[in-house]
This record gives sequence, C-alpha cells and structure tokens, in this order.
Amino acid sequence: MKLLSRLSAEHRALFWQIVRYGLTGLFVTACQAAIYWCLAALAGLHVQLANLIGYGAAVVIGYASHSAFTFRGHGEGSSHAARGVRFVAVSLVSYALNALWVYLCVTHMRWPAWSPIPAMLFVTPVVVFGLNRQWVFK
Repeated sequence: MKLLSRLSAEHRALFWQIVRYGLTGLFVTACQAAIYWCLAALAGLHVQLANLIGYGAAVVIGYASHSAFTFRGHGEGSSHAARGVRFVAVSLVSYALNALWVYLCVTHMRWPAWSPIPAMLFVTPVVVFGLNRQWVFK
C-alpha cells in the first residue's frame, strides 16, 4: 500500500477503477463463458449460437454491474440511454472478438468447446476496458 500512496490522486483512482473492472469484468465474463460452455458442451447447441446467448446475458449483467460499481461517478453528464447505446456498441466489439476466438479455436483448429475461454477471460476484457473508460463512461 506504500506504493499506492506515492501515486497521484488521479492515478490512485485509475488503479482502483482497474481493480473494480477486473473483479466485475471477471464475474461478467465468467457468466458469459459458463453460459456458453453449458449451452455448447452440455446442451449441444451450435457454438456460435451458444456464444450469442452468452453475449446477450453478459451485456445486461455488464451494463448494470459496470454502471453501479466499476465506473460509478463517471459519465454522469450523459443519459443512461446514450451510455447504454455506447455500451452496446462496445459490447458488439466484445462479441466479435469472442466470436473470433470461438471460430479460431473450435471451428478452425477443431479444439474442444472450452478452448476459447482463456482468450474470452484475458484478452477481450483488456480491449473492452479501454473502450468503456475512454468512450462509454468518460
């Protein structure tokens, strides 16, 4: 914690926002991944349909969670509708990335249905944080 005290107030706020984003983002992404895996591996749905359903659930969970926790106090100058539209646009980027991971791993490489989950958990969230911070909740 001594290191944090050396940071400026702005950098400390950013640090804690990243921590909140990590916790919330892992939860939301884990929800999406769990829904995807259950539908693809257990229920036998096509992997892209399973990914789409997981994405839809993650958008709803993510907007509520990030608005209330991760980016609380940010973007208050714009309406929920405007932030919601921008959030959905960023979520579409997230969906496209996750669809890419599913295609590359499952369809192209013929790996198991769980194989895109690491990229869903560790690559996509980094891209989405930057977009959310700079555009949706600025």
